[in-house]
Amino acid sequence: MLVQEPVDYDVARPCDAEAIVRLLATVFSESEPPAVAMGLSFQDLEQFLRLFAPRAIAGGLTLVARSRDKEKLAGVLLSDDFASPPALELNQISPRFLPIFSMLETLDEQFRKGTTILAGEYLHLFMLGVDGQFAGRGIGQGLVQACLENGLRKGYRMALTEATGRVSQRVFRKQGFVDRFSVSYRDFRYEDAFVFASIQGHENAVLMDRALV
Repeated sequence: MLVQEPVDYDVARPCDAEAIVRLLATVFSESEPPAVAMGLSFQDLEQFLRLFAPRAIAGGLTLVARSRDKEKLAGVLLSDDFASPPALELNQISPRFLPIFSMLETLDEQFRKGTTILAGEYLHLFMLGVDGQFAGRGIGQGLVQACLENGLRKGYRMALTEATGRVSQRVFRKQGFVDRFSVSYRDFRYEDAFVFASIQGHENAVLMDRALV
């Protein structure tokens, strides 16, 4: 049984951007399977997040978990509208991201087939990270639940995510998400190379969704 950490969940504010960038860049560079496989450094992720995070935060869909003393962020769930994600120039970030984006786009294209994606309907849960100091205390679950509640209040009717590791997949399934499409790390090829073959202990990336109403 998890011991719930006393944290407060709320919508991220522009002043949280720097702390969000640091937390997610640390977590993803150290433990997110495709990022580690591609050798993305803290600096690579920091550069990407400095461009992406402020725009996502401005949409009012990103949630944070704050320690009760308000001195640090315990976790972040960076979210946006699946129909209109923040624009990003690929020449502004490391080319090591390109195989990851290609894999995610493979999943997203399968989801979009035969589906009309309208703004304000599909909440996209993009990057979930919990500070190592707070790991194992149910904060990931709390962030997902708070994010879904916030999206529902804003009128979203569906939520989806591309979960890339066993831990995040387990978190989302516990919140009612259902597997829809997957990409095998062993078999995925980018420019004729098996770029994720080094990933151990994680079989695939999974696009998952659930209804909010």
